[in-house]
Amino acid sequence: MSDALNFNRASSEPDQTARALPVGSAGERSSGWWGCFTLIATEGALFGYLIFSYLYLASQSQQHWPPEGLPELGLGGANTVILLSSSVFVWFCERCVRRRRLRLGVASMAVGIVLGCIFMGIQLREWHNHPYGLTSHQYGSLYFTITGFHMAHVLVGIVVLTLLAIWTALGYFDDKRCAALSIGGLYWHFVDVVWLFIFSTLYLTPYLFREWS
Repeated sequence: MSDALNFNRASSEPDQTARALPVGSAGERSSGWWGCFTLIATEGALFGYLIFSYLYLASQSQQHWPPEGLPELGLGGANTVILLSSSVFVWFCERCVRRRRLRLGVASMAVGIVLGCIFMGIQLREWHNHPYGLTSHQYGSLYFTITGFHMAHVLVGIVVLTLLAIWTALGYFDDKRCAALSIGGLYWHFVDVVWLFIFSTLYLTPYLFREWS
């Protein structure tokens, strides 16, 4: 009788060594993957439409493009390096989690988040320094629309990465269950790749148009 009571008491007491509940599925092709791929496809198409509109209007323009002169490559080039570097740290975070080095993973993700915030700060400074606005001319309208739309994606990405960093610190991910990290990283890498197309379009093609005109 006493053995039965002891067994019931032991089974009713919480296990103090239990690990944190995992977040997300264990499979690498979970529903979140398909949702992220769908988002990337739709958002990529929208960015493609905006870039095509820019190139078409630039090719049909009868005046200098951009009207205020060629864009400066300094800040934009530095921002490109910063954003691409953030992708490296986000990727390294997932790699650390898969190897059960959670602290290093959290630190790596934190660096990626900081770099993303620096990117936004530099972009805001560039906006402030431009002598034109959203309604000044076609170039200004397209420039602020494209970079503003991308900035919104960067902001969403930073929020996602922050949540992933918190969950990683709480021990919600391990080597077998880290699909959420992979999905969040995929979105961030997409944002970075899109910026490469934006930088090439807004900062580099004006030099080509000047050579051809």
